[in-house]
Amino acid sequence: MKRTQIKEILAGKHTDQEVIVKGWVRSLRKSKSFSFIVINDGSSQKDLQIIADDKLPNYEDLVTCRTGAAVGFQGKIVNSQGKGQGVELIAGSSEVYGKTDDTYPLQKKGTSLEFLREIAHLRARTNTFGAVFRLRHCLAMATHRFFSERGFYYLNSPIITGLDAEGAGEVFRVTTFDPDQELPKNDKKQVDYSKDYFGKPAFLAVTGQLEAEAHAMALGSVYTFGPTFRSENSNTARHLSEFWMVEPEVAFADLEEVAELGVDYIKYMIAAALKECPDELAVFERFYEKGLTARLQNVLDADVNKMTYTEAVETLQKSGEKFEYKVEWGGDLKTEHERYLCEKHFNGPVIVTDYPKDIKAFYMKQNDDGKTVRGMDVLVPGVGEIIGGSQREDDLEKLQTRMREMNLSDEDYSWYLDLRRYGSAPHAGFGLGFERAVMYISGMSNIRDVIAFSRYPGHLEF
Repeated sequence: MKRTQIKEILAGKHTDQEVIVKGWVRSLRKSKSFSFIVINDGSSQKDLQIIADDKLPNYEDLVTCRTGAAVGFQGKIVNSQGKGQGVELIAGSSEVYGKTDDTYPLQKKGTSLEFLREIAHLRARTNTFGAVFRLRHCLAMATHRFFSERGFYYLNSPIITGLDAEGAGEVFRVTTFDPDQELPKNDKKQVDYSKDYFGKPAFLAVTGQLEAEAHAMALGSVYTFGPTFRSENSNTARHLSEFWMVEPEVAFADLEEVAELGVDYIKYMIAAALKECPDELAVFERFYEKGLTARLQNVLDADVNKMTYTEAVETLQKSGEKFEYKVEWGGDLKTEHERYLCEKHFNGPVIVTDYPKDIKAFYMKQNDDGKTVRGMDVLVPGVGEIIGGSQREDDLEKLQTRMREMNLSDEDYSWYLDLRRYGSAPHAGFGLGFERAVMYISGMSNIRDVIAFSRYPGHLEF
């Protein structure tokens, strides 16, 4: 007989049937002639209660188990006589696979999130992080469904690259040079990367966008969903050094089309979470954000507002609000500015377009005013920016001019320029930081709590 998942049992599929269940002890309450053992196998937010009679052959070994012990039972599923549970299992046999002792760090309730970050290899066993990672799985599967249903092809873009696509210089180098030995130098007394593994400087990718553009020019619509890396020295609750990005790229599309696509994608994920993870959302609402479900439903139902960056700056300057960071045309909007726009001014999602070109990447399509580009951000209540995207510059001459302004080499980007030389077409895309989406939908306030093992400055554990 194969193991049955607890989520199937709780759905009522096996009542009055003999099953095998296996999981980890959440609690154990011993009576005179029997014990109540509550276990969870990770398949559901909810637990299953086991009634174990003292006539079981290994009863004494079983009832010495502590929280976290791995156990298994074979028995009959019956309707429960107790409150708060539909069914329970009457054990006919049991097995203890692995015990814990008094050093097990998850025996106490109310353990802080800060402490759990230091034992990330165990925290998925808690109610909170079981909910986080089931929700994360739900949103990942919803991502693939959303794009596949719309005719997109999934692209595995490279993790090692020779380009800093964002031009910010916040990249991790990839090298086989031994730092304990003298590095080879060229005639200019610079490090000679021709002697390195790839024969040139190599980095961990900060984006899969450029490669997605190449494939959109052949397949029409593609998306990447993979790890990306930034060496930005930031210790905020919104930044990681290693995180996952979702980046669709669409040929023959303009900024308005991908902005609409982005909003549809966010709403699709919210709808999936509300339908597939009600128990998980209930945990987040109870312990982390009151009114979470209502907030998500409001975004799902709300119309999306649109404004230009210039209009946004004017709105913020006239708001009378006291911001920590001054609002000036030409400066990037801070999180406090973004949240004011979508939480107080519009009370719903907003798309901000046409940013100053000097604060945006080289590949964004330039507007006729010579000052702004066809860039956009999707802002949502509670977070601010959740999506950033643009229409890409499809004019070869304009792209080369902009690259020279930013000291980017034609040689390094030769293949990217080829996309404009050969069959150039209007195209657009966006990027969504997947962890920020999980934060937004879960109500968790720190990005380190929505990824399995977090990487940030000074922290490389597990």
